[in-house]
Amino acid sequence: MKENGWLKTNTYHHSSFSDIGRLVRLKEKKNLKISLGFPTLNEEETIAEEINVIKGKLQIEYPLLDEIAVIDSASTDRTRELAAETGAKVYLADDYLRGFGVVRGKGENLWKSLYLLEGDIIVWVDADIKNIHPKFVYGTVGPLLECDHLKYVKAFYERPLVIGKKMRPSGGGRVTEILIRPLLASFYPELSGFLQPLSGEYAGRREVLEAVPFRVGYGVETGLLIDIYEKYGLKSLAQVDLDRRVHRNRSLPALSKMSFAILHTFFTKLQQQDIVSLEKELPSEFRLVKAREEEIFLKKERFTFIERPPIIKVEKYQRKRANIEKNNFSAARPDRLESRK
Repeated sequence: MKENGWLKTNTYHHSSFSDIGRLVRLKEKKNLKISLGFPTLNEEETIAEEINVIKGKLQIEYPLLDEIAVIDSASTDRTRELAAETGAKVYLADDYLRGFGVVRGKGENLWKSLYLLEGDIIVWVDADIKNIHPKFVYGTVGPLLECDHLKYVKAFYERPLVIGKKMRPSGGGRVTEILIRPLLASFYPELSGFLQPLSGEYAGRREVLEAVPFRVGYGVETGLLIDIYEKYGLKSLAQVDLDRRVHRNRSLPALSKMSFAILHTFFTKLQQQDIVSLEKELPSEFRLVKAREEEIFLKKERFTFIERPPIIKVEKYQRKRANIEKNNFSAARPDRLESRK
């Protein structure tokens, strides 16, 4: 089975990339810029610590990261304020690419971050991590710096389940095990080797990320994995073991809503690729069973299921990237002229 071969050759451990000085030298040799983006919504408890830990090691001590930015979905707490105090760039997602309308969601923030960030490699990290460590960045960036054939790298880890003040050593990743893994095994068995297909830590090359669509909500990780696999093949994908990740665990009702959105994404992809054909349109309204004392009722919630186009097709993005390339070329010319003397 080719996926077993892939598991052996394309699965790494973060310790293989812990020599950050070597990564910096690789970055400079290949003339690359690396950007880190945090998609946020009400993450005041963890965002400043995450930025400070990563910035201290990977920007101040070692110049691995060229920029660190927060792309925020109109948080109502102090997320943006605390992030700005760390010196990170802070963007309110609603303010950019407004011609597409204002839609809030993690995928929307990631898509807009391609417009906002300048890096040749983009790495994203969730903003609710309680055991933050620089490995969450260098672990996913490392394979891209070392292996030119790799396009996209996802993290995996042990996910403890926090219940009240107690922590079980495992039990997180419930949606992955109950929903995503069976779906991948049924329709995309080559992707079954991904231990955490829904992980929120991943890195990719700009030319790859700008060429695929982005779902605006929970389905963004599923959509990216499938689309990049379909476009570039299994050999271009890799995963990195980060050992352990402690974060905010969601309630079962929240996981139900997440699963609904992911299912919508999954079957949309299957239809786009002519793998299945549905006789009717997928619903956008989710019905969750609720109880109030002795009364049982359905609570309805409508989702906005939008897929943003590959950003390379967006004219405003094209103009901005053209200006960046022009400025980079102009800045490089004196060195080139000097080297010819």
